[in-house]
Amino acid sequence: MKSNTPYSDTSSLLVESCSMPFCKGCGHTHVLRKLNDALIQLQFAPTDVCFVTDIGCIGLADVMFETVHTVHTTHGRSMAFATGISLADSLLSQGKLKTIVLIGDGGAMIGLLHLVEAAQLNVDMTVLLCNNFLFGMTGGQHSAFSPLDFLTPTTPKGNITPPIDMCNVLLASGATYVARKLATDKSLTETIAEAITHPGFSIVEIVELCTEHATTRNEITGVHLTEVLTRHNQTLGVLLNETERGDFSFQYSGKYPANGNLPFKMEGKGIVPSFTHSLQNQIGIVLAGSAGERVQSSAKKFCEAAMRCGLSATQKNDNPITQGSGFSLSEIVLSPSEIFYTGIDEPDVVIVVSHDGMKELEEKEVFSRLLPTSILLLDEEIEPPALDATIVRYPFRKEFGGKDAALKALEHYLGHYPVFPKEAFHIS
Repeated sequence: MKSNTPYSDTSSLLVESCSMPFCKGCGHTHVLRKLNDALIQLQFAPTDVCFVTDIGCIGLADVMFETVHTVHTTHGRSMAFATGISLADSLLSQGKLKTIVLIGDGGAMIGLLHLVEAAQLNVDMTVLLCNNFLFGMTGGQHSAFSPLDFLTPTTPKGNITPPIDMCNVLLASGATYVARKLATDKSLTETIAEAITHPGFSIVEIVELCTEHATTRNEITGVHLTEVLTRHNQTLGVLLNETERGDFSFQYSGKYPANGNLPFKMEGKGIVPSFTHSLQNQIGIVLAGSAGERVQSSAKKFCEAAMRCGLSATQKNDNPITQGSGFSLSEIVLSPSEIFYTGIDEPDVVIVVSHDGMKELEEKEVFSRLLPTSILLLDEEIEPPALDATIVRYPFRKEFGGKDAALKALEHYLGHYPVFPKEAFHIS
């Protein structure tokens, strides 16, 4: 268990005079009150707690707790955000933060792989999965958790797909604390507290009812929930509480101590400007050639040279799935100030050193976006398109070969349009 700041305040973390925003009888109310009770019991400082919420009714928890950290995410991505938050705190900060994810069955299935990977890594976080068998916020549609024969607007004659057993999925994925409880279970507070203090990945699936959609279409009440779970071979209780396996940050720190050997070699202190430049405004350069002919690595070297001259630089690459065949493309943006937009709507410079690159740019209709002030630098084997721009041709491939054509074309550009010294480009 990670250490937390001593905290003696036993007052509620819910907003003062809290009025729950959920429908009457909704299980989410029980969940948030039991979570609040668990946090009071554990006496964590609110600044040491972070709620990560998903889209859905349960996401309204953000506004119910005003003193803890809250991060409201895109649908199905709460686990990815929470994993990053937990690891950043564990490996780069003091390791005191307790990350708690509040997610519904919709977000859980949309972000299933994120759940699985967090369990595999055994990231130190707690997931409260509120399972009410359907998508409550968007109209009551069925979900992957809906029981067989469950009536919803999308299963008007009864669900025919067996519900997924998320607890079993995550047990098989390496989760070290797995529990399933009813929202009305008297021991839910203790289970949530136990999950939060568990050293690693913990999940509590909390089974409840949506009183707006589930009970109006199905002859089901809270007393039937245990029967529904039993019918689908889903067990209530704490299914696993294993503490032998260390959480991910503990294992990672053991292999890569903060002051020890890193899994990669750090060299120098980055790129230090040692040249000047003459660039006045931001420019966009498109470099196109063939895959396997160092187009993207040449663009990278060009960007590094620009940064040695005090310029800001960005690079975006594109190539086919085949990697080793077809075109290779780099979009370079240089600016004497910070770059806020990395797109190139109207290229200032287009450099093409192979027919593969020319074909790709034609398909992308890049040439139709050139201005009269644009520069088109072509290998002499390529027929220039008819356009109102400055066209320069040179035998790059014939003189330097395909492997060096892109690199030499960038050098050629600097020779005629010295936005920064060529000497900066020649440093390996």
